[in-house]
Amino acid sequence: MRRMYNSDKPIIKHIPDFLDYLEIEKGLGNKTQENYARFLHRFSEWLQQNNQEKLLPHELSPELVWAYRVYLSRETKSRRKNEDFLKKSTQNYYLIALRGLLNFFTERDINAIPGEKVKLAKNLKEHSIHFLNLDQIKQLLEAPDIKHTPGLRDRAILESLFSTGLRVAELAKLNREDFKVKDGVVFLELNVMGKGSHPRVVYFSERALNWIKAYLAKRADIDPALFINYKPGKNEVNDRRLTVRSIEVIVKKYVKIAGLPLTTTPHTLRHSYATDLLTQGVDLRLVQEFLGHRSISTTQIYTHVTNKNLRDVYLKYHSGAQDKKY
Repeated sequence: MRRMYNSDKPIIKHIPDFLDYLEIEKGLGNKTQENYARFLHRFSEWLQQNNQEKLLPHELSPELVWAYRVYLSRETKSRRKNEDFLKKSTQNYYLIALRGLLNFFTERDINAIPGEKVKLAKNLKEHSIHFLNLDQIKQLLEAPDIKHTPGLRDRAILESLFSTGLRVAELAKLNREDFKVKDGVVFLELNVMGKGSHPRVVYFSERALNWIKAYLAKRADIDPALFINYKPGKNEVNDRRLTVRSIEVIVKKYVKIAGLPLTTTPHTLRHSYATDLLTQGVDLRLVQEFLGHRSISTTQIYTHVTNKNLRDVYLKYHSGAQDKKY
């Protein structure tokens, strides 16, 4: 039996160690670490507001956890603004972070309640994803004015996002040297360091590569970045790489031009990429590999979209559904 010991250090003081643990032992990316830090900061604030800043790990009782859940259910997105209450799904993010901290205590043999004692909100509405159908994708891809270099760049960006399912941060990091493509190559295999620093291979369609080559043919600079800024003042070498925010703005521009839903973002194209693969019959495990998801549960958010096709498949192929004589 594992021996647990009581830590004499308050929970709040353990949080920096926990964040280091996420980075070093769990290998989580910077953004994920930032989210955990933000979620636990609110927990720390709650402890302080209730004069519990010296609370030790073993003193965190189920009753206190319940009180924290009640607090989250009545908290708003921002106390500085008149905003709505936190969504149930958002509340769960805060609770998952607390779970992670408690699991860290277990890992370090520090006496505390088990992480599974922190219950999440149940009966949430099914997580919905926003994606574009192929007609909408065509409208978006054809929106840039390709008579000018920035337009060629933007067409290459849109084609790349849909062709690969890359995250926008991954796309922004690409360099020109990644695309030394010989004539006749149908696709390019490119190793990408994804979320949480986990590498994967991504594939570019021949069409996407053709637009990238057309764009690069117009480049007269020596900047190593694949996609660069053409705004005035951005002429310094190594200072022209498009940022994540810049790419998001570019996509939003063409979303408006194409008359598509304004909720469309670069990540929508990633959703569209995954949904297209699944509707074409690609196995969920393979889609997981294409997207670079560490867990199949993350990829499963797409199954409710493709499951809508099940009824049509049933009616088309099952003999009992086709024969109406009985």
